[in-house]
Amino acid sequence: MKNKIFALSTLTLALIAASPAWADPAKVIRIGVATVGTGGKPVFGGSSAATAATRGLIEEEFKKDGIKVEWNYFKGAGPAVNEALANKLLDFAWQGDLPAIVAKASGLKTKILLANGTLGTTYLAVPADSPAKKLEDLKGKKVALFKGTNGQLVVNKVLDQYGLTEKDFKLINMDTATTQAAIATKDVDGAWFGYDVFQLVDRGVAKVIWSNKEGPLSLTRQTHFLVTEDFEKANPEITQRVVNVLVRTAADISKPENAEKVLQEWSKSGVPYASFKKDYNGGADIKRRSSPLLDEFFYNHYKDAVQASLKFKLIRKDFDVNQWFEPKYLNQALKEQKLENFWTAYDAKGNPKGGK
Repeated sequence: MKNKIFALSTLTLALIAASPAWADPAKVIRIGVATVGTGGKPVFGGSSAATAATRGLIEEEFKKDGIKVEWNYFKGAGPAVNEALANKLLDFAWQGDLPAIVAKASGLKTKILLANGTLGTTYLAVPADSPAKKLEDLKGKKVALFKGTNGQLVVNKVLDQYGLTEKDFKLINMDTATTQAAIATKDVDGAWFGYDVFQLVDRGVAKVIWSNKEGPLSLTRQTHFLVTEDFEKANPEITQRVVNVLVRTAADISKPENAEKVLQEWSKSGVPYASFKKDYNGGADIKRRSSPLLDEFFYNHYKDAVQASLKFKLIRKDFDVNQWFEPKYLNQALKEQKLENFWTAYDAKGNPKGGK
């Protein structure tokens, strides 16, 4: 497996206009990942794509064809992945809803193939000895937020529910590693996290004062796996086989008997096993959050996310989400693997429609 780690600037329209030649698809498949492991490790967790990368499953699928697979990890998260996509340096990407929406609204031509890590949790933490007990206690204080990521969209939704905006805080844009250090050294008064917050809580340097873990599904974060339109049109067979691997992997990690192994594998990213276990309720949530389904809930979430992004001025242009999704590859994979009813599909409000 060939892994690369990148730290790039945010997407610009000038980059979208650029069009350097991309690698011969018959020789290489380039996948971008909107995260990087602790200390720069080219490993991540929390999705079937993460497991496929760790186990080398996509590499194994194409080994007999002589096609290499490159996993490219980006410290700059979703915005950095967007830049690489705009520069035609990637064919596929794993990233969150907001950065992909920003790119699509800016004209980047991609297709969402399947859900790949849904219902992500968000936590607001403060130093362990902080007097803050609730979100409002941090008004006017220094708060870290990794801007341009799907976490920013959740934060804006949460603040809106409290009658607040980003301007009510001294928001500081920090990546994950910097945010962890800033909380530990008390250089910020609070910070927004994902499951990585628990390693700080367990060390006794932070405490959580708000989370969406028991809140409405509308406040959760979604991630997906997408392909560039150029690559998909030129390589439908390769695209199908990549989706097949991810769906097969999602089914494997969704089995209750595999939960312990999955959590241990994800901890290779540097996020402790205990953190994943707490965030995924001991492993019980893996199946639901690993569902690849592009169901009504997933479609509706992205439609709402586009409108929320417009409202919070994170994008300037609306677009049709229905035209963005390409479900045929997922549907074919589900049919061939007899997984049509393996995962529960949810309606637009997050209520179960069927399945097991």
